[in-house]
Amino acid sequence: MAGLADCLSFLRLMIARGDPKGIPLATGAIDDCLAMAPVAARRRGLRVLQQDAIALHVTSVGVQRSFAETVDAYIERKLADE
Repeated sequence: MAGLADCLSFLRLMIARGDPKGIPLATGAIDDCLAMAPVAARRRGLRVLQQDAIALHVTSVGVQRSFAETVDAYIERKLADE
């Protein structure tokens, strides 16, 4: 998926910050990554993003954990749409 590494880095940064105001930026990054990806690579790319968000969720606490849960839920909805 095009831009996957950049999206992963950005989502990690946003989760580390844990600022709820950053959720639209995180979901926008996921949407941008999907828009650039070939249809055949989207599910696989979303799974990679989701696995990273889950890993961060497990090791996070407080607002970071909540942010990671929100990112995971958003990715899950995107997977359902694919």
